[in-house]
Amino acid sequence: MKKTFLLTALSFLSLLALSSAAQARTFAEIQKSGTIKIATEGAFKPFNYLDGKKLTGFEVDLANALAKNMNLKVEWVTKPFDSLLIGLDQNRYDFVIASHGINPERQKAVDFTDPHYCTGGMIVSQPGGPKKVADLTGKVVAVQVGTSYLDNVKKLPGVKEVKTYPKDPDAQQALMAGRAQAWVSDRFLALDAIKANAGKLEQGDMVFQERVAMATKKGNSTVVAALNSSLKKSYADGSYAKLSKQYFAQDIRCK
Repeated sequence: MKKTFLLTALSFLSLLALSSAAQARTFAEIQKSGTIKIATEGAFKPFNYLDGKKLTGFEVDLANALAKNMNLKVEWVTKPFDSLLIGLDQNRYDFVIASHGINPERQKAVDFTDPHYCTGGMIVSQPGGPKKVADLTGKVVAVQVGTSYLDNVKKLPGVKEVKTYPKDPDAQQALMAGRAQAWVSDRFLALDAIKANAGKLEQGDMVFQERVAMATKKGNSTVVAALNSSLKKSYADGSYAKLSKQYFAQDIRCK
């Protein structure tokens, strides 16, 4: 979500995508083998993480379900986040599911599927405080410095003051201490904070959204199409909603 590539890594990956002569496996070739190879980070709870030696999380369970829809076995690979898309270009696996937000730089290097969830900046307030974007007019809003949350809150008309803090917990504490009337942070971090402070914090609207998707090698249209079809099937049969509610108590697909 807030994770980004270093510019050097992006540049290197873009060059690889343009120059690589090797072809990624088509979906027909994957079907013939019977196994699809999937990469993730394994260090981004609750989406993908290691519980002891077991790889688990929302994205891991979702990818396993998508593979089952396609009648395929799964081989998992875990790698550091910044190397995932480089390995994808080098044909070390068939696709990546690791909370990659869709942005123009990444779209130059890989092809994305339809988004499998949306996140973004959420308003958090104390009981009776502002819940909607329009309610922030005349209010003091706390955010972490150097984030997309700061950039987006600064664009909102009518906000009285945007107070910045070094870390998200500092911004949260500013809200709880009454130094701000709202706090804007990542959707899922905010939901965790609300759960941990039951009765003291309440969920508000999303200020902006970020679409998160699976990545395939550039030009590998057959795998993109197969994943999109399987994802749509999981929406239609209710399995996505069930899994989403298991982890987040709500349906987190993009709407």
